[in-house]
Amino acid sequence: MEKKVALVTGGNRGIGFEVCRQLAQKGYQVILSSRDMHKGQQAVEKLRAIGLEVEYSPLDVTNSVQIQQLATTLSSRKLEVLVNNAGIYLDEGMSLLTTEADVVRKTMETNFMGPLQLIQTLVPIMKKQPSGRIVNVSSGYGAMSSMRGRTGVYRISKTALNAVTKIIADELRGTSIKVNAVCPGWVSTDMGGPNAPVSIEDGADTIVWLATLDQNGPTGGFFRNRQPIAW
Repeated sequence: MEKKVALVTGGNRGIGFEVCRQLAQKGYQVILSSRDMHKGQQAVEKLRAIGLEVEYSPLDVTNSVQIQQLATTLSSRKLEVLVNNAGIYLDEGMSLLTTEADVVRKTMETNFMGPLQLIQTLVPIMKKQPSGRIVNVSSGYGAMSSMRGRTGVYRISKTALNAVTKIIADELRGTSIKVNAVCPGWVSTDMGGPNAPVSIEDGADTIVWLATLDQNGPTGGFFRNRQPIAW
């Protein structure tokens, strides 16, 4: 029997890599994608070396041609999980009053437009399967309930991703596809830095939980540590 397929973007390091590892351990055929082909292939080899079934696909989430090519490849596969993990963080501590337009554009293209285009392109394939799970890796920085100054572009990009989560979840009600967002917390990765209090394993846990929800699981929610949090 063909395995369920899980696509993870930005899977070559950090949380994305750990999500790939945990999903593969749960029996999914994982497609690890990344913008950097060399780093992505190295990551796949590490997982294969411990006996996990993982394959590699090059994917820059801002490249619509690559997204369409990937969709063509997946059109006959049992794609049931999409984890939108790829993201960039270019404006740490910057004031929104002085952030350059290029930083705004690059951040929104990667953190918002990329996941949206992947969802638009892959949902028709996921609808063919008995179930589907879309997990958008967001951040507490994007929560309107605690919005504040500095790092504004990153915050806005994650707020937009949260909006995508709620809108798409509502539009897919009545189907077998569930859509949720997650804040992994301040995780000890290259992005989070060495002082972050959350381990990579714990940071990936809620993502994997949402990716493997049963039919009674939630949709249209925002979660941290497997608990709902305020938008």
